[in-house]
Amino acid sequence: MPDIPWSTPTQAAPDAEVYVMASRFETATLPGAFKFFLKAPGIIGQIRKAPGAHGVALRARVFSRTFLTLSAWEDRDALYRFARSEPHRSSSRAASAYMRESAFTFWTVPASELPISWAEAERRLAEQKQSY
Repeated sequence: MPDIPWSTPTQAAPDAEVYVMASRFETATLPGAFKFFLKAPGIIGQIRKAPGAHGVALRARVFSRTFLTLSAWEDRDALYRFARSEPHRSSSRAASAYMRESAFTFWTVPASELPISWAEAERRLAEQKQSY
């Protein structure tokens, strides 16, 4: 299945610090993976319109039931406002019914380091998993 490549909804100031989130979702079943994948473009579209969003990408491995997301935000509050807004809020709650595992990690970087590489996101998610 195709990935959704990094896009930059709003360019951050070159000297700004941005708040980055990487997430990893694994569904319990293949039908759950297809549900997740079918919802993903709408959520990506929502991020692209969200105030304070500076970047977003999705790595979809539907047949492995695994999805990685990357997003960059003006600050933590911008991310949290998005997470509480519709349709993301309802989609997240519905997805919990078919999720096996989820992991999240957060950090800040200079805006000049965007976009974040998948290798960096995966490294940070692996470190997060080892810490609990």
